[in-house]
Amino acid sequence: MENTDILTIWKSYDQKLNENLLLNRKNAEDITKIKVRSFLTSMRPLKIFAILAGILWVVFVDTLIVLLFPVASPFFLISAGIQVLLTKLSIGVYLYQWVLIELVDIDEPVLTTQERIAHLQASTIWVTRILFLQLPVWTTFYLTQSLIESGGILFYTLQIGFTAGFTLLSIWLYRNISYENRDKKWFKLIFNGIEWNPIRKSMELLDQIKDYSTVRQ
Repeated sequence: MENTDILTIWKSYDQKLNENLLLNRKNAEDITKIKVRSFLTSMRPLKIFAILAGILWVVFVDTLIVLLFPVASPFFLISAGIQVLLTKLSIGVYLYQWVLIELVDIDEPVLTTQERIAHLQASTIWVTRILFLQLPVWTTFYLTQSLIESGGILFYTLQIGFTAGFTLLSIWLYRNISYENRDKKWFKLIFNGIEWNPIRKSMELLDQIKDYSTVRQ
């Protein structure tokens, strides 16, 4: 066999090998995209539940405010009003997240998917911050004028302590819950679960897809 024949066979073999490698990388990319979609759709039931539960809660609290408005304590009306307002904002964020999840398409460009998931990640942080702002009103909604007037030193000490403590905690959490603190233990304790992990895993998989695309090029 002449050298030219050997070179031809070698080039043919090398071409088939490259084609197989490209095919394997393309299959790996497709499988990774399917995994990303699976992670995101696993969040759908939680979002739907949060939306429905939030709507029911808002209807219940709004009804209480309307019915009890003439006789209810100002502490209850203000506390319930703040709580239900923050809940409505949270429902809006969950609706936005649900739309983002539904819009994710495994056939769209990786950068587009990454952008959607980045918005999903940012909104998850924001809705958590909003929800923690509710903490102080859970220590004031039950107060009445008669309770304040008849309360003793122990009551005032406990009430002021609880309200101040929950207020400081809510402010601290609102200011410190951020992506930059994602590696902190307290952050992982709050976000560890089906609300955060699918987002994190999806971003990691999308980085792998970018690596596949880079190698193919």
